[in-house]
Amino acid sequence: MPKLWTETIEEHRRTVRDAILNTTAELAAERGVRSVTMSQIAEQVGIGRATLYKYFPDVETILLAWHDRQIAEHLGQLAEVRDQVDGAGEQLEAVLRAFAHISRQSRGHHGTAFAAFLHRDEQVAHAEQQLHGMIRDLLAAGVHAGDFRDDVAPDELATYCLHALSAAATLPSDAAADRLVAVTLSGLRAGNLVADDPKPTSRRARPRHHGPGPQHSGH
Repeated sequence: MPKLWTETIEEHRRTVRDAILNTTAELAAERGVRSVTMSQIAEQVGIGRATLYKYFPDVETILLAWHDRQIAEHLGQLAEVRDQVDGAGEQLEAVLRAFAHISRQSRGHHGTAFAAFLHRDEQVAHAEQQLHGMIRDLLAAGVHAGDFRDDVAPDELATYCLHALSAAATLPSDAAADRLVAVTLSGLRAGNLVADDPKPTSRRARPRHHGPGPQHSGH
């Protein structure tokens, strides 16, 4: 089979697959995961059921494939914005800002049955580990450069960043997400050091202060 013909077939398959993924995700968001059928998907995409089953065996498999694609795209976006700037501090700010905006874009699924279904995807935990590692490494480089605080481990600071910016999913605007990023970054800057835990003072007998009345001796 000629190479050009093979590439054309593969391109067609990718186009159909993407259409299946996008359509299924839209239907699941509108109607709920359990309400979507393979027949509905085939009709919306404009293909026969037999063709659809050549690509995927069921609705859940389609949704997981869509989610895996989204995760890969998001991680790719974060790596791209990181590589577009120089310096650990600037790179971290770019990554955190992009992450906050991605979180906001997914707010339509936040708290829904669709989101609960997607959260079961094993790829979620793997992606979180990758993102955590990316942020941790940037923080470590920033600490070495003197940009970020060194009194808290980069691993802990990365966890702080991810938890803080996950709140962006509930914010009303991109501007609000940017403000959240600024607040998060302010907590990372060198100079915001945590004071050492105060040592417990030994209990000493305090001298008793007597009032103006006469003092009694022990005699």
